[in-house]
Amino acid sequence: MAGIIVSVNRYHIDENESIGIKGEPIHVRTDRQSKKVVLLDLDGTLTKSDPGIIGCVVKVFEELGYPVPDDEELQRFIGPAIIESLQRNDIPEDRLDEGIAIYRRYYADEAVFDDPNNPGQKVPGRLNNTIYEGIPEQLAKLRADGYYLAIASCKPQYQCIPICEHFHLDTMVDGIYGASTDNSRLDKDQVIRWAFEHIGFDEAAGDRALMVGDRWTDADGAKACGLDCLGCGWGYAEPGELKEHGAYQVIDTVSELAQSVEEYFG
Repeated sequence: MAGIIVSVNRYHIDENESIGIKGEPIHVRTDRQSKKVVLLDLDGTLTKSDPGIIGCVVKVFEELGYPVPDDEELQRFIGPAIIESLQRNDIPEDRLDEGIAIYRRYYADEAVFDDPNNPGQKVPGRLNNTIYEGIPEQLAKLRADGYYLAIASCKPQYQCIPICEHFHLDTMVDGIYGASTDNSRLDKDQVIRWAFEHIGFDEAAGDRALMVGDRWTDADGAKACGLDCLGCGWGYAEPGELKEHGAYQVIDTVSELAQSVEEYFG
């Protein structure tokens, strides 16, 4: 199936192509020096995104005319694909597309939320968001030590790009990978395989990879791809969630990230 052409800021990409940090299609490297790939979740791992996501979810339920879930359930929207969360909350199948459209409108376009980084200004949901303190320094250390850093998010790729660009995360990583808009690439394991395909990941040639994330979706996606998951305790997981889903280690602070990755790869 031909991909839909998506234009985001300066990017003009086919959403079924991967993109590098400058938005161009990635060309697989021909050298066979083994790669050490660190796959990084976005929401709850690199960015504190709950105000924007939850604000948009509330708008969905209000406009569809359904009761807004309680705070505990709203937190569960962070991580899984929006369609899965709406299904879990009993939104009828014939209204799912409408709900997704409302969410995407407020998330990407409607500047109705207070900007946490610029008081007095209004922003769409995707920018009602902040980078966790210490993340830039941790990513810089890993990159300097030769790791290939790739964002792997269940958020649609066309949404990931402007968020990463706005917070300059695109300058801190080597690739940005996300879900497709048509739900053909939806879950974390699909995103991971998508990233591997375009990175040129080859386990037989000695390449190794680690998933880093804060939710069960990251741990389950890693397991489905034969990878380990390093859990991020500063994110949105419920107590015990990451261990229950097989994360080999859970770290509590951002300052532990680079060292924990280094220890894993040995």
